[in-house]
Amino acid sequence: MDTLVKADIFFFISSIATVVLAVLFSVVLFYFIKAGKNLYLISEKLQSHFKESEEFVLELKDRLEDNIVFRMFFPPARRRSRERDKKK
Repeated sequence: MDTLVKADIFFFISSIATVVLAVLFSVVLFYFIKAGKNLYLISEKLQSHFKESEEFVLELKDRLEDNIVFRMFFPPARRRSRERDKKK
C-alpha cells in the first residue's frame, strides 16, 4: 500500500511538471513565432528598399557616364579584346 501511495505521488508530480513544461514551451514557441514574423516583415522592407536604391544607383551611373566632366576625368576604358583582334 505504501508503494502505491508513493507511485501516485510520483505520477501526480510528474504530470504537474509535464503541464508546466508544456505551458513554458508554448510561451517560448509563441515568442519565437512572433519574432519570426517581425524578421520576415523587416526583410521584406529591406528588400523593397534595396530594389529602390538599386534603381537609383543605376540611374545615377547612367547620368554620370553621360556627363562631360566625368568623362574628362575618367575616360572610357579601351576594350582589350578589340586590340587583340586588330593585332591578329
